[in-house]
Parts: sequence; structure tokens; C-alpha cells
Amino acid sequence: MSQPTTYLLCGLTGSGKTTYAEKLIAQGFVKLSLDEAVYATCGRAGVDYPAEKYPEYEAVAKKELQAKLVELLKNGQSVVLDYGFWKRAERDFYKRLVEENGGTWRLTYFKASPELLKQRLQHRNRRTDANAFTITEAMLDDFIERFEEPSGEGEEVIEG
Repeated sequence: MSQPTTYLLCGLTGSGKTTYAEKLIAQGFVKLSLDEAVYATCGRAGVDYPAEKYPEYEAVAKKELQAKLVELLKNGQSVVLDYGFWKRAERDFYKRLVEENGGTWRLTYFKASPELLKQRLQHRNRRTDANAFTITEAMLDDFIERFEEPSGEGEEVIEG
């Protein structure tokens, strides 16, 4: 039996990660989405939970998703992690977690210009599903400032 593969989808909000994940699902991958898990954790209809509660919901969701990832890998299932992976330390943690549980990883970085991200977010902000928490231009600027772009981490780059 071959090792299961886990795609670590890295990139800012609106860079194309979720669209790419859908293609992998069609190939038999199981998608674990941080946004969808946070949406489920907050226990509300819509994405209108208070922004200050996000870290709390995210922490609960990450723990649940880590356990699910380990379970899937041990069962030989390939996975796509639609997380964002903004920090190198988080990417390194998940690479180790995947390897320690019998899988191989592929870090896929979705590189998109701020202009393209802003354009995509205008469309996305009209939606109300789990993958469409409203992102303002000020929030995006903050995200860009905090994002640690992968370099020399074994990443594959997909230009937006």
C-alpha cells in the first residue's frame, strides 16, 4: 500500500486554495477545512460570529481537525488541508504530523497579488457560506503583513 499524501494548501484569503481543494476531492482526497470547522464550531447559521471569538473557535477546530487528520492517515486516506498555513512554524508542525503518521506531504503555495486578492474578495464577500467570512480591505492588509511567504520549504508555487 502506498503512503497517503497530504496537501498543505498555503496562501492568503482569496488565493484559490478552496477551489484547488475541490479538484483534489474529485480525485478521492478528503478535505479538512479550517474555515468550515470554525463555522461548525461557532454553532451559528451564517458567518456572523464576533471576530474577537475567532481565535477561540479556531483553537477548538484545529484540535478536532488534527485528530481527524491522524485518523485518516492511519487508515491510508489522502487528505487536503485547506488551512492557509500563514506561519512557517505551523507548516513545519503539520509536515512532521503527516510524516509521523505514515504520510507524505506536499506544500502548495498559492501566490496572488494584493490587487487580485482584493478583486476576488469583492465577489466572495457577497456569499454567506462557511468559506466566505467577510474580509475588509483593512483586514486583508493586516493578513498580508502577517503572512510568512514560504521559501525553501519544499513548496510548489501556483501563481494566481
